[in-house]
Amino acid sequence: MIKARYGGTPCRPFVAPTDVKLSESDVVHPGILMLCDPARITPGHIEGVPDLIVEVLSPGTSAKNLRVRDKKAFYERAGVRECLVVDPLEQYAIRFLLGADGYDKGTVFAADEVLRSATLEAVEVSLWEVFEVPGPASAAPGDD
Repeated sequence: MIKARYGGTPCRPFVAPTDVKLSESDVVHPGILMLCDPARITPGHIEGVPDLIVEVLSPGTSAKNLRVRDKKAFYERAGVRECLVVDPLEQYAIRFLLGADGYDKGTVFAADEVLRSATLEAVEVSLWEVFEVPGPASAAPGDD
């Protein structure tokens, strides 16, 4: 589902459960993360801020979804450059990019779009594969 062309780069994906130690007292467990600094990989956890984090909303309870919003604010304070929030029930994703004033308002991606990472050139996600829906239809020959 995640098509990565990061061969030849030090970038590597990790899927939950993966401990990410942001500070001595702050350990988080993102759904998916990308890390491009292999020196931060220890035998028991990731040390420091990942390059990209993906959180998936839980269709079951809004309380868990509130936790994701809290995590997003925490990632913003920690300096995570790109945070993706995926909603499998409503079939969309929102990308938040870190700027001088914190995260932007977010860019929404529909189920028929390809989400390309803004911070990691090699990462793209065909959202129709994530949501298991038909992909975008290609134009028929002669449709100009």
